[in-house]
Amino acid sequence: MKIVVASDSFKGSMTSVEVAHSAQTGIHQVYPDAEVVGVNVADGGEGTVEAIVQALAGEIVEVLVSDPLMRPITAHYGIAGDTAIIEMAAASGLPLLTPEQRNPWLTSTFGTGEMIMDAIHRGCRRFLVGIGGSATNDAGTGMLQALGFRFYDDNNHLIQHCTGGRMADIARIDDSAVPPAVREATFTVACDVDTPFCGPEGAAPIFAPQKGADPEMVMRLDYAMASLAQVIQQHYRVNIVPIPGAGAAGGMGGAFYACLHASLKKGIDMVLDAIHFDTIIQGADLVITGEGKVDSQTAKGKTAAGVLARAKKQHIPVIAIGGCVEISESVTKMGFAGIYPILEEKVPLEVAMQREFAMNNVTKTIKRLVKEKDLLITQ
Repeated sequence: MKIVVASDSFKGSMTSVEVAHSAQTGIHQVYPDAEVVGVNVADGGEGTVEAIVQALAGEIVEVLVSDPLMRPITAHYGIAGDTAIIEMAAASGLPLLTPEQRNPWLTSTFGTGEMIMDAIHRGCRRFLVGIGGSATNDAGTGMLQALGFRFYDDNNHLIQHCTGGRMADIARIDDSAVPPAVREATFTVACDVDTPFCGPEGAAPIFAPQKGADPEMVMRLDYAMASLAQVIQQHYRVNIVPIPGAGAAGGMGGAFYACLHASLKKGIDMVLDAIHFDTIIQGADLVITGEGKVDSQTAKGKTAAGVLARAKKQHIPVIAIGGCVEISESVTKMGFAGIYPILEEKVPLEVAMQREFAMNNVTKTIKRLVKEKDLLITQ
Protein backbone atom coordinates (compact mmCIF):
# COMPACT_ATOMS: atom_id res chain seq x y z
CA MET A 1 0.00 0.00 0.00
CA LYS A 2 1.32 3.44 -0.96
CA ILE A 3 -0.19 6.65 0.39
CA VAL A 4 1.05 10.13 -0.50
CA VAL A 5 0.37 13.02 1.88
CA ALA A 6 0.61 16.40 0.16
CA SER A 7 -1.06 19.09 2.23
CA ASP A 8 -0.59 22.82 2.40
CA SER A 9 0.28 24.33 5.76
CA PHE A 10 -2.52 25.09 8.19
CA LYS A 11 -1.55 28.73 8.60
CA GLY A 12 -0.70 29.73 12.14
CA SER A 13 -0.93 26.14 13.29
CA MET A 14 1.01 23.47 11.35
CA THR A 15 3.52 23.44 8.54
CA SER A 16 3.02 21.22 5.51
CA VAL A 17 5.69 18.87 6.88
CA GLU A 18 3.95 18.64 10.27
CA VAL A 19 0.63 17.76 8.63
CA ALA A 20 2.32 14.99 6.64
CA HIS A 21 4.13 13.63 9.70
CA SER A 22 0.91 13.59 11.74
CA ALA A 23 -1.00 11.79 8.98
CA GLN A 24 1.82 9.29 8.60
CA THR A 25 1.65 8.53 12.33
CA GLY A 26 -2.09 7.84 12.09
CA ILE A 27 -1.70 5.55 9.08
CA HIS A 28 1.12 3.55 10.63
CA GLN A 29 -0.89 2.99 13.80
CA VAL A 30 -3.28 0.94 11.65
CA TYR A 31 -1.02 -0.26 8.82
CA PRO A 32 2.58 -0.36 10.11
CA ASP A 33 3.93 -1.61 6.79
CA ALA A 34 2.26 0.99 4.57
CA GLU A 35 4.54 3.12 2.42
CA VAL A 36 3.71 6.72 3.31
CA VAL A 37 5.33 9.49 1.29
CA GLY A 38 5.13 12.97 2.80
CA VAL A 39 5.43 15.84 0.32
CA ASN A 40 5.96 19.47 1.34
CA VAL A 41 3.77 21.57 -0.96
CA ALA A 42 2.53 25.17 -1.22
CA ASP A 43 0.44 27.18 -3.63
CA GLY A 44 3.05 29.70 -4.74
CA GLY A 45 2.63 31.93 -1.70
CA GLU A 46 3.95 31.54 1.81
CA GLY A 47 6.05 28.39 2.19
CA THR A 48 6.83 27.99 -1.51
CA VAL A 49 10.58 28.52 -1.16
CA GLU A 50 10.84 26.00 1.67
CA ALA A 51 8.69 23.42 -0.13
CA ILE A 52 10.70 23.44 -3.32
CA VAL A 53 14.08 23.69 -1.59
CA GLN A 54 13.29 20.65 0.54
CA ALA A 55 12.05 18.62 -2.43
CA LEU A 56 15.10 19.45 -4.52
CA ALA A 57 17.60 19.14 -1.65
CA GLY A 58 18.60 22.78 -2.04
CA GLU A 59 19.60 25.46 0.43
CA ILE A 60 18.35 28.78 1.75
CA VAL A 61 20.63 31.77 1.19
CA GLU A 62 20.49 35.30 2.55
CA VAL A 63 21.29 38.53 0.75
CA LEU A 64 21.23 42.23 1.61
CA VAL A 65 18.74 43.98 -0.68
CA SER A 66 16.44 47.02 -0.73
CA ASP A 67 12.97 46.96 0.77
CA PRO A 68 10.03 48.66 -1.01
CA LEU A 69 11.23 52.07 0.24
CA MET A 70 14.86 51.34 -0.73
CA ARG A 71 16.03 50.72 2.82
CA PRO A 72 18.53 47.89 3.39
CA ILE A 73 16.99 44.58 4.45
CA THR A 74 18.12 40.97 4.64
CA ALA A 75 16.03 38.71 2.43
CA HIS A 76 16.23 34.98 1.82
CA TYR A 77 15.59 32.77 -1.18
CA GLY A 78 16.31 29.19 -2.21
CA ILE A 79 18.86 27.63 -4.53
CA ALA A 80 18.81 24.07 -5.87
CA GLY A 81 21.43 23.43 -8.53
CA ASP A 82 21.06 26.17 -11.12
CA THR A 83 17.51 26.95 -9.98
CA ALA A 84 16.62 29.89 -7.76
CA ILE A 85 13.34 29.93 -5.88
CA ILE A 86 12.30 33.46 -5.01
CA GLU A 87 9.32 35.06 -3.30
CA MET A 88 9.15 38.74 -4.17
CA ALA A 89 7.49 39.40 -0.81
CA ALA A 90 10.85 38.71 0.86
CA ALA A 91 12.14 42.01 -0.55
CA SER A 92 9.08 43.87 -1.84
CA GLY A 93 6.29 42.61 0.41
CA LEU A 94 3.50 44.54 2.08
CA PRO A 95 4.32 43.19 5.58
CA LEU A 96 7.70 44.97 5.38
CA LEU A 97 5.91 48.32 5.72
CA THR A 98 3.77 49.77 8.48
CA PRO A 99 0.27 50.84 7.44
CA GLU A 100 1.45 54.45 7.50
CA GLN A 101 4.35 53.69 5.13
CA ARG A 102 2.26 51.97 2.47
CA ASN A 103 2.24 54.09 -0.67
CA PRO A 104 2.44 52.46 -4.12
CA TRP A 105 3.37 55.83 -5.63
CA LEU A 106 6.69 55.62 -3.77
CA THR A 107 7.43 51.90 -3.49
CA SER A 108 9.70 49.92 -5.80
CA THR A 109 10.44 46.30 -6.73
CA PHE A 110 14.16 47.04 -6.98
CA GLY A 111 14.94 44.66 -4.12
CA THR A 112 13.37 41.73 -5.96
CA GLY A 113 15.67 42.48 -8.89
CA GLU A 114 18.62 42.51 -6.50
CA MET A 115 17.68 39.02 -5.31
CA ILE A 116 17.56 37.81 -8.91
CA MET A 117 20.96 39.37 -9.67
CA ASP A 118 22.46 37.75 -6.58
CA ALA A 119 21.22 34.38 -7.81
CA ILE A 120 22.59 35.12 -11.28
CA HIS A 121 26.00 35.79 -9.74
CA ARG A 122 25.76 32.45 -7.91
CA GLY A 123 25.26 30.66 -11.22
CA CYS A 124 21.48 30.30 -11.33
CA ARG A 125 19.85 30.40 -14.76
CA ARG A 126 16.42 29.00 -13.97
CA PHE A 127 14.04 30.99 -11.79
CA LEU A 128 10.81 30.05 -10.04
CA VAL A 129 9.24 33.24 -8.71
CA GLY A 130 6.24 33.81 -6.47
CA ILE A 131 4.83 37.32 -6.84
CA GLY A 132 2.14 37.42 -4.16
CA GLY A 133 1.91 39.85 -1.25
CA SER A 134 3.62 42.84 -2.87
CA ALA A 135 3.66 46.41 -1.56
CA THR A 136 4.27 47.79 -5.04
CA ASN A 137 2.57 49.04 -8.19
CA ASP A 138 5.58 49.95 -10.33
CA ALA A 139 4.90 47.36 -13.07
CA GLY A 140 8.18 45.67 -12.20
CA THR A 141 10.23 48.63 -13.45
CA GLY A 142 12.25 48.70 -10.24
CA MET A 143 13.11 45.03 -10.62
CA LEU A 144 14.05 45.54 -14.25
CA GLN A 145 16.30 48.45 -13.30
CA ALA A 146 18.20 46.18 -10.93
CA LEU A 147 18.64 43.72 -13.81
CA GLY A 148 20.23 46.33 -16.07
CA PHE A 149 17.24 47.79 -17.90
CA ARG A 150 17.29 51.57 -18.28
CA PHE A 151 14.29 53.84 -18.60
CA TYR A 152 14.28 57.34 -20.13
CA ASP A 153 11.76 60.18 -20.09
CA ASP A 154 10.56 62.39 -22.98
CA ASN A 155 13.68 64.53 -22.68
CA ASN A 156 15.91 61.45 -22.93
CA HIS A 157 16.90 61.82 -19.29
CA LEU A 158 17.64 58.62 -17.42
CA ILE A 159 15.10 57.87 -14.70
CA GLN A 160 17.25 57.08 -11.70
CA HIS A 161 14.75 55.40 -9.41
CA CYS A 162 11.65 53.69 -10.79
CA THR A 163 8.56 53.68 -8.59
CA GLY A 164 4.84 53.65 -9.21
CA GLY A 165 4.93 57.41 -9.45
CA ARG A 166 7.57 57.44 -12.19
CA MET A 167 5.85 55.03 -14.61
CA ALA A 168 4.08 57.81 -16.50
CA ASP A 169 7.46 59.49 -17.16
CA ILE A 170 8.84 56.47 -19.04
CA ALA A 171 9.07 57.17 -22.76
CA ARG A 172 11.78 54.72 -23.81
CA ILE A 173 13.27 51.42 -22.69
CA ASP A 174 16.93 50.54 -23.22
CA ASP A 175 17.86 46.92 -22.53
CA SER A 176 21.26 47.00 -24.21
CA ALA A 177 23.06 46.86 -20.85
CA VAL A 178 21.19 43.80 -19.57
CA PRO A 179 23.84 41.14 -18.82
CA PRO A 180 23.91 38.07 -21.09
CA ALA A 181 23.31 35.86 -18.06
CA VAL A 182 19.97 37.57 -17.44
CA ARG A 183 19.00 37.15 -21.09
CA GLU A 184 19.88 33.46 -20.93
CA ALA A 185 17.82 32.85 -17.80
CA THR A 186 14.35 31.31 -17.88
CA PHE A 187 11.60 32.52 -15.56
CA THR A 188 8.47 30.74 -14.38
CA VAL A 189 6.18 32.98 -12.36
CA ALA A 190 3.51 31.81 -9.93
CA CYS A 191 0.46 33.87 -10.79
CA ASP A 192 -2.95 33.01 -9.35
CA VAL A 193 -4.94 35.99 -10.58
CA ASP A 194 -6.15 36.77 -14.10
CA THR A 195 -5.92 40.53 -13.58
CA PRO A 196 -5.05 42.40 -16.80
CA PHE A 197 -2.29 45.00 -16.81
CA CYS A 198 -4.50 48.08 -16.66
CA GLY A 199 -8.09 49.22 -17.10
CA PRO A 200 -11.12 48.99 -14.77
CA GLU A 201 -10.19 45.45 -13.70
CA GLY A 202 -6.45 46.07 -13.87
CA ALA A 203 -3.67 46.09 -11.31
CA ALA A 204 -4.23 49.56 -9.84
CA PRO A 205 -8.03 49.52 -9.38
CA ILE A 206 -8.05 45.99 -7.97
CA PHE A 207 -4.95 45.88 -5.75
CA ALA A 208 -3.50 49.38 -5.18
CA PRO A 209 -6.06 50.39 -2.50
CA GLN A 210 -4.84 47.64 -0.17
CA LYS A 211 -1.31 48.93 -0.70
CA GLY A 212 -2.19 52.42 0.48
CA ALA A 213 -3.57 54.16 -2.62
CA ASP A 214 -6.51 56.57 -2.39
CA PRO A 215 -8.98 56.85 -5.31
CA GLU A 216 -7.05 59.67 -6.99
CA MET A 217 -3.78 57.72 -6.79
CA VAL A 218 -5.48 54.63 -8.20
CA MET A 219 -6.61 56.65 -11.21
CA ARG A 220 -3.13 58.12 -11.73
CA LEU A 221 -1.44 54.73 -11.39
CA ASP A 222 -3.81 53.17 -13.90
CA TYR A 223 -3.15 56.00 -16.37
CA ALA A 224 0.60 55.51 -15.87
CA MET A 225 0.33 51.78 -16.51
CA ALA A 226 -1.64 52.36 -19.71
CA SER A 227 1.11 54.73 -20.84
CA LEU A 228 3.84 52.23 -19.96
CA ALA A 229 1.99 49.46 -21.78
CA GLN A 230 2.25 51.51 -24.97
CA VAL A 231 5.99 51.98 -24.46
CA ILE A 232 6.42 48.23 -23.89
CA GLN A 233 4.41 47.47 -27.02
CA GLN A 234 6.58 49.81 -29.08
CA HIS A 235 9.78 48.19 -27.81
CA TYR A 236 8.82 44.51 -27.56
CA ARG A 237 5.89 44.29 -29.99
CA VAL A 238 3.81 42.76 -27.22
CA ASN A 239 0.45 44.08 -26.05
CA ILE A 240 0.44 43.13 -22.38
CA VAL A 241 -2.80 44.95 -21.47
CA PRO A 242 -5.15 41.95 -21.93
CA ILE A 243 -2.70 39.22 -20.86
CA PRO A 244 -4.28 37.32 -17.92
CA GLY A 245 -2.03 37.84 -14.90
CA ALA A 246 -0.10 40.78 -16.38
CA GLY A 247 -1.54 42.95 -13.62
CA ALA A 248 -0.51 40.61 -10.82
CA ALA A 249 1.62 42.20 -8.09
CA GLY A 250 1.10 45.70 -9.44
CA GLY A 251 2.07 44.80 -12.98
CA MET A 252 4.97 42.53 -12.05
CA GLY A 253 3.42 39.73 -14.11
CA GLY A 254 3.49 41.94 -17.19
CA ALA A 255 7.13 42.90 -16.68
CA PHE A 256 8.17 39.26 -16.41
CA TYR A 257 6.07 38.28 -19.42
CA ALA A 258 7.11 41.04 -21.82
CA CYS A 259 10.66 41.86 -20.78
CA LEU A 260 11.95 38.53 -19.43
CA HIS A 261 9.82 36.19 -21.59
CA ALA A 262 8.50 34.43 -18.51
CA SER A 263 5.73 31.87 -18.42
CA LEU A 264 2.91 32.65 -15.99
CA LYS A 265 1.54 29.61 -14.15
CA LYS A 266 -0.83 28.93 -11.31
CA GLY A 267 1.26 28.80 -8.16
CA ILE A 268 0.37 25.25 -7.22
CA ASP A 269 1.20 24.03 -10.73
CA MET A 270 4.60 25.73 -10.60
CA VAL A 271 5.36 24.02 -7.30
CA LEU A 272 4.07 20.57 -8.31
CA ASP A 273 6.03 20.68 -11.56
CA ALA A 274 9.19 21.77 -9.73
CA ILE A 275 9.05 18.90 -7.23
CA HIS A 276 8.09 16.30 -9.89
CA PHE A 277 4.83 15.52 -8.13
CA ASP A 278 3.40 13.47 -10.99
CA THR A 279 6.30 11.04 -10.61
CA ILE A 280 6.00 10.95 -6.82
CA ILE A 281 2.38 9.79 -6.88
CA GLN A 282 2.84 7.08 -9.48
CA GLY A 283 1.56 3.77 -8.10
CA ALA A 284 -0.15 5.40 -5.10
CA ASP A 285 -3.36 3.90 -3.74
CA LEU A 286 -4.43 7.15 -2.13
CA VAL A 287 -3.44 10.81 -1.89
CA ILE A 288 -4.26 12.87 1.19
CA THR A 289 -4.27 16.65 0.87
CA GLY A 290 -5.57 19.50 2.98
CA GLU A 291 -5.39 23.11 4.07
CA GLY A 292 -6.45 25.19 7.04
CA LYS A 293 -9.89 25.84 5.58
CA VAL A 294 -11.59 23.79 2.90
CA ASP A 295 -14.34 25.92 1.35
CA SER A 296 -15.45 27.49 -1.92
CA GLN A 297 -12.04 29.14 -2.29
CA THR A 298 -10.43 25.69 -2.42
CA ALA A 299 -11.81 25.19 -5.92
CA LYS A 300 -10.08 28.33 -7.19
CA GLY A 301 -6.60 26.95 -7.69
CA LYS A 302 -5.45 26.43 -4.13
CA THR A 303 -3.16 23.60 -3.06
CA ALA A 304 -5.83 20.95 -2.54
CA ALA A 305 -7.34 21.63 -5.97
CA GLY A 306 -3.96 21.34 -7.67
CA VAL A 307 -3.12 18.08 -5.92
CA LEU A 308 -6.55 16.66 -6.77
CA ALA A 309 -6.19 17.54 -10.46
CA ARG A 310 -2.83 15.77 -10.73
CA ALA A 311 -4.04 12.65 -8.92
CA LYS A 312 -7.20 12.47 -11.03
CA LYS A 313 -5.07 12.13 -14.16
CA GLN A 314 -3.63 8.95 -12.69
CA HIS A 315 -7.01 7.76 -11.35
CA ILE A 316 -5.88 7.95 -7.73
CA PRO A 317 -8.54 8.77 -5.11
CA VAL A 318 -7.91 11.89 -3.03
CA ILE A 319 -9.29 12.88 0.34
CA ALA A 320 -9.00 16.34 1.85
CA ILE A 321 -8.75 17.33 5.51
CA GLY A 322 -9.16 20.79 6.94
CA GLY A 323 -9.06 22.63 10.21
CA CYS A 324 -12.42 23.99 9.12
CA VAL A 325 -14.63 22.50 6.40
CA GLU A 326 -17.47 24.34 4.66
CA ILE A 327 -19.11 22.11 2.07
CA SER A 328 -20.47 24.02 -0.92
CA GLU A 329 -21.63 23.02 -4.37
CA SER A 330 -18.30 24.05 -5.90
CA VAL A 331 -16.38 21.90 -3.40
CA THR A 332 -18.70 18.92 -3.89
CA LYS A 333 -18.24 19.05 -7.65
CA MET A 334 -14.44 18.90 -7.34
CA GLY A 335 -14.44 15.13 -6.98
CA PHE A 336 -12.73 14.38 -3.69
CA ALA A 337 -13.27 10.85 -2.38
CA GLY A 338 -14.02 12.47 0.96
CA ILE A 339 -13.61 15.76 2.84
CA TYR A 340 -13.11 15.65 6.60
CA PRO A 341 -12.62 18.20 9.39
CA ILE A 342 -9.89 17.36 11.87
CA LEU A 343 -12.00 18.65 14.76
CA GLU A 344 -14.61 16.27 16.18
CA GLU A 345 -16.16 18.92 18.41
CA LYS A 346 -16.12 22.69 18.72
CA VAL A 347 -13.29 24.20 20.72
CA PRO A 348 -12.11 27.81 21.11
CA LEU A 349 -10.11 29.01 18.09
CA GLU A 350 -7.00 29.62 20.16
CA VAL A 351 -7.11 25.98 21.27
CA ALA A 352 -7.76 24.62 17.78
CA MET A 353 -4.78 26.58 16.42
CA GLN A 354 -2.30 25.17 18.92
CA ARG A 355 0.34 23.17 17.09
CA GLU A 356 0.37 20.03 19.24
CA PHE A 357 -3.42 19.98 19.48
CA ALA A 358 -3.81 20.30 15.71
CA MET A 359 -1.17 17.66 14.93
CA ASN A 360 -2.81 15.22 17.33
CA ASN A 361 -6.18 15.83 15.68
CA VAL A 362 -4.74 15.07 12.23
CA THR A 363 -3.30 11.81 13.56
CA LYS A 364 -6.60 10.82 15.20
CA THR A 365 -8.66 11.77 12.13
CA ILE A 366 -6.51 9.79 9.68
CA LYS A 367 -6.33 6.80 12.03
CA ARG A 368 -10.12 6.78 12.37
CA LEU A 369 -10.65 7.04 8.63
CA VAL A 370 -8.24 4.20 7.92
CA LYS A 371 -9.92 2.00 10.52
CA GLU A 372 -13.35 2.72 9.10
CA LYS A 373 -12.09 1.95 5.58
CA ASP A 374 -13.30 5.39 4.55
CA LEU A 375 -10.12 5.90 2.58
CA LEU A 376 -11.25 3.56 -0.21
CA ILE A 377 -8.06 1.55 -0.10
CA THR A 378 -7.22 -2.09 0.37
CA GLN A 379 -4.13 -3.83 1.57
